[in-house]
Amino acid sequence: MQYRRFGRTGWQAAEMGYGMWGMGGWTESDDRESMISLQRSVELGCNFFDTAFAYGEGHSESLLGQLLRDNPGKKLYTASKIPPKNRIWPSRRGSHLEDVFPADYIREQVEKSLTNLGTSSIDLMQFHVWEDDWAKDERWQKACADLKAEGLVKAWGVSVNRWEPDNCLETLRTGQIDAVQVIYNIFDQNPEDHLFPLCDELDIAIIARVPFDEGTLTGTLTKDSKWPEGDWRNSYFVPENLNASVDRAEALRPLIPAGMTMAEMALRFILHNPTVSTIIPGMRKLKNVEANIAASDGHTLPAELIAQLRQHRWDRTPTKWSQ
Repeated sequence: MQYRRFGRTGWQAAEMGYGMWGMGGWTESDDRESMISLQRSVELGCNFFDTAFAYGEGHSESLLGQLLRDNPGKKLYTASKIPPKNRIWPSRRGSHLEDVFPADYIREQVEKSLTNLGTSSIDLMQFHVWEDDWAKDERWQKACADLKAEGLVKAWGVSVNRWEPDNCLETLRTGQIDAVQVIYNIFDQNPEDHLFPLCDELDIAIIARVPFDEGTLTGTLTKDSKWPEGDWRNSYFVPENLNASVDRAEALRPLIPAGMTMAEMALRFILHNPTVSTIIPGMRKLKNVEANIAASDGHTLPAELIAQLRQHRWDRTPTKWSQ
């Protein structure tokens, strides 16, 4: 496992972190399997775990808390998220801060997450949605500063809405935010335009999420793919999205190096960018933990292949199904 400096926090975070959304109630998730996979990741050097209260109403956080108790001698970085009070994902243009993240609610949710984790502090607490219109509102800024001063939260971050990487730039300039979580992968390269340069300038950490485009970049989806009733992916991979996504993934197949999977290529593309502090692929199964962490070996893709993959950039805008 390779490690990278996590922005101005100075933490040495595993460049292959662990996304825990799937453990919060997705279909086919199993707590025993989840704990085995989490523990294996620690054994392989993973030390950065991203969860959220909304992942099973605290269930995923509780699993992370168990992992911490099982590994008392190791420094494992905890990252969680405050859900929007109105429970609307993503946030909407024109929404008001007091309806989404009022100050008393921010504190209440931090305390709930601390209870679920069983810890006295959270390394990184993030806002699960965000609107840059709230940047200069002193209410959230004071709430964050107070919780940091009390030692309950060590660093603050924002999780940027899907396909809106610029919807946080003014917020970053306030100096209150230490990390940004953003979708970044072979298709979604637009964070490189404005977000990454600003984060480099301000020394803000970047957490790359959705490295496999919700599964498309594993190369395993087909235009007939379906998921069990109640699975979130049924609402995301509507025919309009699924068909186009599969077509674009198929166009990548000729570029996959011998002996490599599409998923590994996707991870190595992201690791090629030094601005990225850590990647958080969702992992519920042992085989995925071992395969993904194996990509963190200090070797990146050839420059020629990176140039070819850049041609597969896919600029998208939010739609009713892209929550």
